[in-house]
Amino acid sequence: VFLGNGPSGICLSYLLSGYVPYFKRDSLHPHPILQRKLEEAKDVSILDQDLEYLSEGLEGRSHSPVALLFDTLQRPDTDFGGTAESVLTWWRESDRAIPHLVLGRNAPGGAWHAIEGSMVTLSRGEWMGLPDLPFKDWLKQKRRGLRNNRATAEDIAQYYQHYVMKKGLQKNFRCGTVVTSVRKVSAESISNHMQKDLENSDSFWNFNEESMEVFQVDGFFKNKKGDKEPFSIYAENVVLATGTYDSPTWLGVKGENLSYVHHQLSALEEAVKNNSIGIMSDPVLIVGAGLTAADAILFAHHCNIPVIHVFRRRVSDPGLIFNQLPKMMYPEYHKVHQMMKEQSAACAGPYECYISLPEHHVLSFGKDKKCIFQDKNGYQKVYKISMALVLTGSNPNLSFLPNNGIDLAMDSDQPVNPKRNPIDVDPFTYECTQEKGLYALGPLAGDNFVRFVQGGALAVASSLLKKANKNPP
Repeated sequence: VFLGNGPSGICLSYLLSGYVPYFKRDSLHPHPILQRKLEEAKDVSILDQDLEYLSEGLEGRSHSPVALLFDTLQRPDTDFGGTAESVLTWWRESDRAIPHLVLGRNAPGGAWHAIEGSMVTLSRGEWMGLPDLPFKDWLKQKRRGLRNNRATAEDIAQYYQHYVMKKGLQKNFRCGTVVTSVRKVSAESISNHMQKDLENSDSFWNFNEESMEVFQVDGFFKNKKGDKEPFSIYAENVVLATGTYDSPTWLGVKGENLSYVHHQLSALEEAVKNNSIGIMSDPVLIVGAGLTAADAILFAHHCNIPVIHVFRRRVSDPGLIFNQLPKMMYPEYHKVHQMMKEQSAACAGPYECYISLPEHHVLSFGKDKKCIFQDKNGYQKVYKISMALVLTGSNPNLSFLPNNGIDLAMDSDQPVNPKRNPIDVDPFTYECTQEKGLYALGPLAGDNFVRFVQGGALAVASSLLKKANKNPP
C-alpha cells in the first residue's frame, strides 16, 4: 500500500506494474565510467543491478545517490544544457508486477491539484516528466510549448492524470481516501477466516515464519453520496509518499489565530477575487523568504497591492534560495530578490508599493490589524495591515503514524521536516531504518524535486522485487 498519489507514488506504481527499465542497446552515456558499468550487464534490468555500484561517483544537485543515478539515466546531461536522449528502454514484463494500492485524497498528481493553476514551476518543464512519457511530448499534443522552459501547475496536474490513464495504472489508484492509522499487527490477530481467504488466493502473502507481522492501514473514503465509508487493509509493506504540503508552519506568536492572518497563498488570491482587497487597501504583510513568499509578492505586485515583506535572514545570506538560482532562468525571482535588496524601509527605492524588512521578525498581531515587528537590534516597529500571509514553509502531517512518525526521523526528538529532519532511510532501498517493511519517498525522505523523487521509487521497487523473489537469477 502506498500513501500518497503524487509523482513519487505514480512513478513507483509504474515500476511495480511490470514496466522494467533496461540499458538501451547502442546508446552512449556522456559519463564514461557509468557507460562502462552499464555495458557490463547489458541484459540485466536496472532494477536487478547493484544500485550502489552503479551510482558510485555520480555528482549533482541531490544528496541521494540513487536519485542522481535514475535522473542521469533518464536525462543524461541536462544540467549542462544537453538534450541527450534517455539511455533507458522500457519492457513490459507482467509476471514481475507486484500487487499494490495507491491511496490519495485528490486525483492522481497529489498536491499539484491544490496549487493555483497559473503558477509556474521552479524546475524546468521537462524535469517534471515521469518515465517513458516525456512532458514536452505531452505538451506538444496539446499544441503548446514551454514558457521560458517552465510549465504551469495546471499543466503538470493534468499530465500526471494523463500518465496514470495512458500507462494503465488506474486500477491501482483509490482517490478520495484518507488514512487515519498505520500500525504493525501480528498476522495471528487477523482472523483465521481472513487468513484462509488469503491462503486460497494467489496473493504473495505467505504467512511464513518471517512475516508474522503485517501493517494494518485504516481510514475512510467518501462514496458517491459523500458519506464516509471506513476501510482496513493489511499489507506486508507500506510506502509513505504523502509529501509535505499538509500543514503550513506557524510562527507561534500572539494573535496568529486572528481571522486576517493566513498561512496559504490561496487566501490572497481569494481576497483579490472577491474584491475585499485592492490598490487602496492597507498593505498586505508577507512573512518568509522562500519561493512561496516570492510568488505572493509577484501576485500582489501584478495586482498593484501594497506589500510589507518581513524575513529573518540577511538579503546576502547564501542559504537564501534566491542566491542559488541562475538569474537567466528565473528572471521574476531575481526581480523579487532585487526588490528585497533595494527597497528596505530605511531608504526608499525604485519600487512603489513594496517595503522590505530584512532581519526582522513578527512579535504579535493585534485585533486592530496592527502588527509589531522587531529588528536584529531589538528595535520595534508597528504597521497597520489589511491581511497577513505567513509563508515560512510547511510540515508533513503524519498523525496516522504512532507518535506522529517522530521515531522514524533522523533526529527522533524532533518532528519530521523535509529540509531539516527527514525520515531516516537506507539510501539504496529507501526502507525506514527504524521500521522494516515501511518505506518513505519524496520530501519525507529529503528529496524535494520531482526529477529526484523518481530515484527513490527505483530503489523501493528494486527492494520490493527482491523481497517478493520476483527477481530473475
